[in-house]
Amino acid sequence: MKWVTRRYVHVDRTACPWLIKRFVDPKAEFLFVPLEKIEEIVTKETAIPYDAPNVELGHHGERCSFDSIIEKYKIKDPAVLELAKIVRAADTDTMEKVPEAAGLEAIMSGMGIESKDDHETVAKAIPVYDALYTNCKLRLIREKYKSEIEKMDRNERREFLKKKLEKNLIY
Repeated sequence: MKWVTRRYVHVDRTACPWLIKRFVDPKAEFLFVPLEKIEEIVTKETAIPYDAPNVELGHHGERCSFDSIIEKYKIKDPAVLELAKIVRAADTDTMEKVPEAAGLEAIMSGMGIESKDDHETVAKAIPVYDALYTNCKLRLIREKYKSEIEKMDRNERREFLKKKLEKNLIY
């Protein structure tokens, strides 16, 4: 399936392709066009629009496009829901709500400027979102197993966390 959004990607428009590829459509193809061309491309390419004005998968109230995709495709993964808080805060200029948000916004600003095009920016952003997603999983594991982890030394803790991640035991 083809997905279309505005060119010059930033936080939400780099996070959404990660989310779509990982949880909705692994074979997704992304098109980045001038805002005024989105409707034309939706019709011509039968593309799904996201993070554009007046589209289902766009901003609604305090929620960003990442949230809209989670809701529409019923993504329930707790680590994705944690990641959504970071993306939302970075994208909606409420960075004081989530500590990681300012860093994400800074990284995506830098990537967007240094990349040759939006496809390159999204490709570079994928490992950033993978790392944030893993960090969100780790946070949830640490919360769930807090009393056990507190009794471990650094090496034991690392191995414990790695095993939980491998087995996806965060829920």
